[in-house]
Amino acid sequence: MYSLKTPLLTAILSAGLIAGTAAQAEEQLLIGSTSTSSSQYGYFVAVGQIINQHVDGVRTSVVETGATVDNLRRILRNQVDMGLVTTNVGYHAYAGEGEFESRPVDNRLLWVYSSQAPQNVVMREDSGVTSMAELDGARLNPGITGSATEATTIAVMETLGLTPEYVRGSTTDVVAGVKDNRMAGYVKSGVGEKLDGSSMDIATFTPIQVLSLSDEQAETLNEQMPDISVVNIPEGAADGMPAYTTWSFGLAMHASPELDEETAYQIVKAVMENPEPQVSALANLADVDIAELTLSSGTVPFHPGAARYFEEQGYDIPDRLMPSE
Repeated sequence: MYSLKTPLLTAILSAGLIAGTAAQAEEQLLIGSTSTSSSQYGYFVAVGQIINQHVDGVRTSVVETGATVDNLRRILRNQVDMGLVTTNVGYHAYAGEGEFESRPVDNRLLWVYSSQAPQNVVMREDSGVTSMAELDGARLNPGITGSATEATTIAVMETLGLTPEYVRGSTTDVVAGVKDNRMAGYVKSGVGEKLDGSSMDIATFTPIQVLSLSDEQAETLNEQMPDISVVNIPEGAADGMPAYTTWSFGLAMHASPELDEETAYQIVKAVMENPEPQVSALANLADVDIAELTLSSGTVPFHPGAARYFEEQGYDIPDRLMPSE
């Protein structure tokens, strides 16, 4: 007996099979970021949304991590496909230097979105510490575990001959610890020439200061740590905050060399052609030419897909950024 239910059931089953096939065909990518309480986390959420909206067949998810060093380790273990990597530590990992000497990490450049991530030594005003030279023995968080901030802070302190008492913890734990006076301060990446949101949170009820490098300390870092920059931050990083000098590095998106070339190309294309969500996440990017910044500040070779995009746009790729085998 013929029934209308038969073609209807067939159509439903066919639709289900088609949907299932489409879902299976969609490439799932993981983006390693940083702590959710960091201002940088919002940038990677924005990037994930750009990719999901503009790259066909790709679905990304942003993963909270310990930032750069953690992301590099996850790239090595194929646990994330791309992520936040600072320009200095990314190069160390690629070249097998420092803590990566025994186990280099092959990571490839997609783009650089900030040439300046000032590392702010944020202290309670009542800590009794008013200069970098007074940090010996002070309870200081050097940055969240696994971050470039942590690794670079420790290297800076060793270079300057300073020995704080390091206290580890997540950004949320550290903010609470500074507020409760369980630690004197912490080191946190700024957002351009402004303090990070977590630092502003502390400042709401706890008077803070940002320590400045002395001229001698700045000269020492310039001579002995060429992988970072010494920057002068003008007054106004927060209300009433005087000018200060600190160290800095660039912020980038690096990827696993295993990321498909066409996928990498489409991701870079989407990000370069959709700046608005990125500026909404980080207002200091409003006047940044990410393509030019990438070419001037990148420290490891391009992923082949990224290189293809830049070449198609007519950019001359420096030798240091040319894709390697």
